[in-house]
Amino acid sequence: MHQKLDTIFINDLIIPCLIGVFDYERTGKQNLIINIELFVDTHTAGKTDNINDTVSYSDITKSVTEIVSNSQFYLLEKLAQAIADICLHDNRVKQVKIHIEKPKGLKLAKSAAIAITRYAK
Repeated sequence: MHQKLDTIFINDLIIPCLIGVFDYERTGKQNLIINIELFVDTHTAGKTDNINDTVSYSDITKSVTEIVSNSQFYLLEKLAQAIADICLHDNRVKQVKIHIEKPKGLKLAKSAAIAITRYAK
């Protein structure tokens, strides 16, 4: 039988980060907008109303904030993978989607962005 998963969303997390490949991008932190989708079975938590039966939004947010704010990666791709790895560290997370937007990442565009999907092994 195919397990149906629910989705936990962490939307529009704004975190200052040192990121970019060009010298002018590495002179100071710039805000990134991060959206995370965690695919989890929440049936038990829905019945028990117990935080221990689900993924803690707060714990994920704290871990992501720490890695992003301390990051010195050059590429959004590397940062997105690092965030996915954090999320998948919790074995209840079966799949994760990460979307990172870099406002002012391109001169003639509102932003540059990447979206990745990763699965638990």
